[in-house]
Amino acid sequence: MTPIILDCDPGHDDAIAIMLAVADPAIELLAVTTVAGNVTLNHTTRNALRVLDMVGRPDIPVAAGRPAPLVRDLSTAAVMHGETGLAGPLPQEPSRPALDVAAVDLMAHTITAATEPVTLVATGPLSNVADLLTQHPLLVDQLAQIVIMGGAVDLGNWTPAAEFNIWVDPHAADIVFRHGCAADRIPGRVPLTMIGLEVTHQAWLTDEHAELLRGRSASGTFVAELLDHFVGFHQERFGWEGAPIHDAVTIAHLIDPTLVQTLAMNVQIEVDSPLCVGRTVADRWNVTGLEPNAFVGLGIDRPRFIELLMKRLLP
Repeated sequence: MTPIILDCDPGHDDAIAIMLAVADPAIELLAVTTVAGNVTLNHTTRNALRVLDMVGRPDIPVAAGRPAPLVRDLSTAAVMHGETGLAGPLPQEPSRPALDVAAVDLMAHTITAATEPVTLVATGPLSNVADLLTQHPLLVDQLAQIVIMGGAVDLGNWTPAAEFNIWVDPHAADIVFRHGCAADRIPGRVPLTMIGLEVTHQAWLTDEHAELLRGRSASGTFVAELLDHFVGFHQERFGWEGAPIHDAVTIAHLIDPTLVQTLAMNVQIEVDSPLCVGRTVADRWNVTGLEPNAFVGLGIDRPRFIELLMKRLLP
């Protein structure tokens, strides 16, 4: 089993990522931390607790993190996910509150207590991850790797230049990528994998998948109702057949590393340009000659991803 901490901002696709992490025997979900992103922190934290209740895992610790980016004001994607972040299913109150500790402290405790290196998976803005790397620099070498959903080699999805998660907190992303490496371990740096839009825009579910899940179980109906909203939004807004389940790809990549094709590259984060803030400047062709600091996803075997995801979501 791969022990992981999942730092997230649920969010429809984050919710499905949590469910996949719990359902697959290759993953040991040690803790969930939340960050403001898709919606405000109170909603992302409540949603993480709700999803863990849904899958029968209220034992997994949850801690809330940063309510805003390091420097910029918070911007959310409530237009896509709804005001509460999980538009679709009827809202339910979680069975418990989050822990009375900060996300960065839960991360640090979990990493320190683990018997083997922990993988940190981040599916929202990287605010909490940046805090961990800067506040606990000695723990960097105890991480197995960091896998993020964010960024793009080509065009963005929230601005023409930037993907949403990186755009929300580019200063945090800059810190994370400065700590990344794409080779054997380097002291003070950690192997970093970027699962960006080139990959996740191929990882989509449709209304047909919602109907396969509906009524099969409480959790299956929950996902179907998530997809009713999420697929519908993408059909109306972009004219797409389905909706990309961005965040679940990070977990699928850990379950089966052959699903996603990656290439080592140097990635730098634009933090200043009014037009391009949040841009992941990925040097695919090594024109700068700079050392690669991340493994960057370029494609995914969609049929195998869908097969894996549906197998774990169906009872």
